[in-house]
Amino acid sequence: MSTKINWDALGIATSVACAIHCAVLPVLITTLPFFGINILHNAFFEWGMITLACLIGSFSLLHGYRKHHRSLMPLYIFLTGFIFLVLKQFFASLEYYFLAVAVIGIVTAHFYNYRLCAAHKH
Repeated sequence: MSTKINWDALGIATSVACAIHCAVLPVLITTLPFFGINILHNAFFEWGMITLACLIGSFSLLHGYRKHHRSLMPLYIFLTGFIFLVLKQFFASLEYYFLAVAVIGIVTAHFYNYRLCAAHKH
């Protein structure tokens, strides 16, 4: 018996985890160095999360496109959100604005993809 993975749910969870990471960690910034942890603005960690979001999102949305609905709209929405996710790395003063747009775009793309896949059951 094989287990099916809901890639859209995983993509949404990853996006929300990223948003929580970016919103909560600044509050905890004063305690992290005490424990020797430097996740906030750690370039390796940030780019790793962006890569993870790209891999999961791309796989999920391309799977939905190929196997279920043939609509490019979720991919366009995801691409827009992903562009803002990358832009936040280069414009620190606008980081939280770009992050909000990125998370909304990525989550919306996964939700829309999920709805399209559910509507086209095969």
